[in-house]
Amino acid sequence: MAHIHDHSGHDHGGGHVHGSTDQKRVLIAACLTAGFMVAEALGGLFTGSLALLADAGHMLADAIALGLAWYAFHLAGRPATGQLTYGFGRVKTLVAYTNGIAIFVIALWIVYEAWDRLLTPAPVLGGPMLVVAILGLLVNIGSFLVLHGGDRDNLNMRGAILHVLGDLLGSAAAIVAALVILATGWTPIDPILSVLVSLLILSTAWSLMRAAAHVLLEGVPPSLDRDLIAGDIQATVQGVREVHHMHIWSLDGSSSMATLHACLNEGVDAHQAVSAIKKRLASEHGISHATVEPEFGRCADDGDDHHHEHEHDAAAHHGHYH
Repeated sequence: MAHIHDHSGHDHGGGHVHGSTDQKRVLIAACLTAGFMVAEALGGLFTGSLALLADAGHMLADAIALGLAWYAFHLAGRPATGQLTYGFGRVKTLVAYTNGIAIFVIALWIVYEAWDRLLTPAPVLGGPMLVVAILGLLVNIGSFLVLHGGDRDNLNMRGAILHVLGDLLGSAAAIVAALVILATGWTPIDPILSVLVSLLILSTAWSLMRAAAHVLLEGVPPSLDRDLIAGDIQATVQGVREVHHMHIWSLDGSSSMATLHACLNEGVDAHQAVSAIKKRLASEHGISHATVEPEFGRCADDGDDHHHEHEHDAAAHHGHYH
């Protein structure tokens, strides 16, 4: 137990500084977004612009999402408990997944609203709309620059950047729509551009949700191949005859973990073999925490539950995660 405690302590310390700066970045972006969201919503209602209202809708979801992202960073710093033995690191991934769903819902609402506007066009005040849209763009650029310096390998941070990027595109579309309305008076451009922005956001939200779902389903990290790693251990670690029941997953999208059974040749020092496997996993494959069960002869799981375990392992073996 002491070994596990020491190891996890070491792991947390490495990313602590980065995590705290990311937390501040997300909080600044949340405050900027929430502040301007109110102004943009009022501007949308005053000018009759769906593009502005759509962008304000994005910004509302984003202010909430960025607030949740900040809270996730706050929680992730807490130590593990008796009930949550892995700690709170995965809260960030859960928030990233929830963010993806929120973006999806808002984008679909905008598409629905735009269709209604195309069927029954409404008057739009181009001048005030342009002013609000330009201010919105400046605020979003500020938020994006604040977040851009953060850790982009972190799913929570990626979710936050994605939200602000969506807002930025929304503001840019509103500016284009306002210019077209001022120049030609053609109001259907307003709902058309709001739909284009929504479709773009839907595709990026889908990729974020897939990445977060992969972590939540404990899939093998995309950069790793379970079977290749098992083969590498068998080939390079002396005394290892076979590796089976191997599982690789990520806690939060950045730190990887593994469990495996190592079948050893007779006369091999089990402690030395386990130590060599752990070192190999850490140095060559970036797996920072591994639980290795050494075996001589028969596998300990080949008892009454052998059939169930074999089925489970076969499913894992055939279900490659890429």
